[in-house]
Amino acid sequence: MTRLDKNQQLILNGNITKAIMVLAGPIMLNNVVQSTYNITDTYFVSQLGSIPMAAMTLVWPVVFFFLAIGMGMNVAGTSLIAQYIGDGRKDEAKRTAGELITISVILSLGLGLPAAFGSHRIVSLMGAEGEVLANGVAFLRIMLLGMPSLFLFLAYAAILQGQGDTMTPMKLKLSSLILNIVLDPILIFGFNFGIAGAAIATVFSRGIFAAYGLKTLFNAEDDKLVIGYKDLIPSDRIISLFKVGLPNCIGQSMAAFGFMFLNMFIIAYGNETIAAFGIGNRISSFVLMPAMGIGTALATIVGQNLGADQIIRARSAIKRSAFLSTVIMGGAGLLFYRFIPGLTGFFTEDIAVFNQTVDYLQLIILTLPLMGFFQVFIGTYQGSGHTIYSMIMMVGRLWVLRIPLIIFFRDFTTLGPTGVWYSMILSNFIITLVGLAIYHSKVWESKVISPGSANDIKSENVYQN
Repeated sequence: MTRLDKNQQLILNGNITKAIMVLAGPIMLNNVVQSTYNITDTYFVSQLGSIPMAAMTLVWPVVFFFLAIGMGMNVAGTSLIAQYIGDGRKDEAKRTAGELITISVILSLGLGLPAAFGSHRIVSLMGAEGEVLANGVAFLRIMLLGMPSLFLFLAYAAILQGQGDTMTPMKLKLSSLILNIVLDPILIFGFNFGIAGAAIATVFSRGIFAAYGLKTLFNAEDDKLVIGYKDLIPSDRIISLFKVGLPNCIGQSMAAFGFMFLNMFIIAYGNETIAAFGIGNRISSFVLMPAMGIGTALATIVGQNLGADQIIRARSAIKRSAFLSTVIMGGAGLLFYRFIPGLTGFFTEDIAVFNQTVDYLQLIILTLPLMGFFQVFIGTYQGSGHTIYSMIMMVGRLWVLRIPLIIFFRDFTTLGPTGVWYSMILSNFIITLVGLAIYHSKVWESKVISPGSANDIKSENVYQN
């Protein structure tokens, strides 16, 4: 039995806790690699001076906005592939994988090329002028032209994750990181490409390993889906991908836009507050990685078990994930709490920024279990394919709750910047209750894949509890 077959058996029949951790472990490492990726580019670009650094910071949310659309479609791919595999229909799973690749190419070109040609207009509309404008355009244009490589890397990871393989994408991303670290100084300083060199390094290092990963999907390996070129031809199956993916695309992109909008309110309190917010997020994001890994792994487990009509097992996986997230996040919060001043001092020597960051982290760190629940619910609704509910949670947390709360605390209290931190805690708490209500409604428990010939007669005993 191959490793992938063992993972699928573990997901459908094995120890639930072990299944969660086997899948979540590589995802956690993958998140660490991604953070290191961002830090690497930030470090080398910062050596060019404050203007290129400001330019990259300014335009990065635009890049993330486009990537959010790709991530939304890939969530749909993971969910459908997982459910088809759980249902024993690997032919449908591989066709879905092939069409996900096709959609990724079409979307990345259709969105990236026009935006690349309009990059000067985009950056200028964001308020950039002079050298910041020139640097921002140079970075953004290359990133947008390289969208196919970024989208295809995400698609490859989504296809393998749907099968229960989270280790291989992590290995490729680590290899991509190493290549990026090598290329950054060569292109930025050696070839004098400046900030454009960082963009080229990112696009090339992702693209080369995306091409390698996709090539392996077309090779005859008995432990993975073997995609044929005919599987790339679009069919009515694409409707299912868009039906499941569109709500998540909206949720991801609106969340990305929401954080851009959120920064406008935070910066109104001063440069110290926005700096504290940035430092605090950088620290807390590392603590959140286990919960994010568990939530992402849960999507595969829920998808495959719903596909196999094992609803009770899917519920058990959700409850166990919630328990693990609570314990890990609670323990991590208590552990990090005592080190908050020291960690904050590593990032800033400004006493005003230091004090605000410490205040922020001391409030946020102890409420991290709420974010653990949030990630579990997001993973549940994405894995089940009912992405309308993950969209409600992502969009609702920012646009319906957090931003109005920030305005309320700003206009009707004297809390000052602390009102922003309270708004974050309250929005996390309320949206977690919303997620819990959706879970208990059981609306997420139906499969989103079409019935196959082998599934005309279903065993009903899984529904009786």
